Amino acid sequence: MTSPLRCLVTGASGYIGGRLVPQLLGAGYAVRCMARDPGKLRDRPWSGSVDVAVADATDAVAVRRALQGIDVAYYLIHSLGTGASFEQRDRAAARIFATAALSAGVRRIVYLGGIVSGNARDLSPHLRSRGEVGDILLASGVPTAALQAAVIIGSGSASFEMLRYLTERLPAMVTPKWVNTRIQPIAVRDVLRYLVGCAELPAGVSRRFDIGGPDVLTYAQMMRRYAAVAGLRPRVLLAVPLLTPRLSSLWVGLVTPVPASLARPLVESLRNEVVCSEHDIAAYVPDPPEGLTPVEASIDLALRHVRDGAVSTRWSSAGTPGAPSDPLPSDPSWAGGSLHLDERTALVDASPAALWQVIEGIGGETGWYSFPAAWAVRGLLDRLAGGVGLRRGRRDPQHLLVGDALDFWRVETITPGSLLRLRAEMKLPGLAWLELSVRRDSSGRTAYSQRAIFQPRGLAGHAYWWSIWPFHGVVFGGMLRNITAAAEQASSAAEQAGGLDRPA
Repeated sequence: MTSPLRCLVTGASGYIGGRLVPQLLGAGYAVRCMARDPGKLRDRPWSGSVDVAVADATDAVAVRRALQGIDVAYYLIHSLGTGASFEQRDRAAARIFATAALSAGVRRIVYLGGIVSGNARDLSPHLRSRGEVGDILLASGVPTAALQAAVIIGSGSASFEMLRYLTERLPAMVTPKWVNTRIQPIAVRDVLRYLVGCAELPAGVSRRFDIGGPDVLTYAQMMRRYAAVAGLRPRVLLAVPLLTPRLSSLWVGLVTPVPASLARPLVESLRNEVVCSEHDIAAYVPDPPEGLTPVEASIDLALRHVRDGAVSTRWSSAGTPGAPSDPLPSDPSWAGGSLHLDERTALVDASPAALWQVIEGIGGETGWYSFPAAWAVRGLLDRLAGGVGLRRGRRDPQHLLVGDALDFWRVETITPGSLLRLRAEMKLPGLAWLELSVRRDSSGRTAYSQRAIFQPRGLAGHAYWWSIWPFHGVVFGGMLRNITAAAEQASSAAEQAGGLDRPA
């Protein structure tokens, strides 16, 4: 009996990688995930079925170690910043991976990039960088399948969220001229089918493949089709040539949950026509009997998953460009600098399970249990400053995983039933965390603890903390009172229904 193919997936905490892993496992392959922070994979439903190799993509030694014993390596790493630095990072990481794959005896690399055609100088910086990464991998000496896709439609994808909110929130709009650019969108289910199918391509196949759905249309036509599928009135669009990619990205950032820092590469890529020039992939990974997924069916599937809360990964699963990633200092008296704290504790007449249920359900549509107007204003100010704001919401309405985006926070640590630590990703002159925890006190009563932590950066950071300090009583005090009240109400209701343990 032959052993299964051994696959390495990079970017497993991201949108595509997080969906590809279970597909590979379902196909019977052995999977190893390469991650800089393995904690982000800990709570995934498939985490117990994979190996995890800890490696930064720019650490040649660690990458080579991660690739040892691998047959097929999936390269799903992309930078999302602006300026020339992101191209340099992508180039350096791809070269390290290519060299390490050849040295480790990898039999195939599978890469997912964007459709590139024509003169590279005419491409957007991000499409140009995607094409360059493909060139580097194809020149590695390892047989490589470089899949090239345009807009990917699926629940939680950045492209879908942008399409969804632009269409739903603006029944009539003045639009940039890129809405008339032709594109060939593809359903995420078809992308995953191609990625899995490429694992067993013949050894002699090393080339680019364009992948796209059956429809070629403009972005404006796609918005109109979204409106029809979603049951909205027809949208009125007036394209004007005055909106530059930068202005367009700021406009997208204000209207949709996608921040300007991520919207800009998406918008810049839409300046270029992204239509497949061939469909040669079908000779190796045949189309399904029912054909590739039409754009209307792609939109309908994505909307159903959103409505059902069955979104397994979102665009925000990956890190936000420019967001802080420093770990929380382990001690409030951390010697690396001053920390400002707001600590509050309350006893709760509720079971720990009821209190935890409230804590884990915070944010998104539920809100933050205090002074909604203040949170809304803070989110708006963050969007205006180019930050993520509050519109990212949450992946799942009830459950959180390490690495999940939660409005303008990200889940850094979660210990089910006892601790939720969030790291701020809003624009700040410093680093900030919010901790919510559950415990029993010495008498056995349920206790709720809440801690806001701020590590200032320079004088501006200290000034920021003290400028908002007068509002802490309203914001954090109100949060404490309302979370405990919600837990007590939930515990009482559960007692009557016999669902949760009674408080001690």
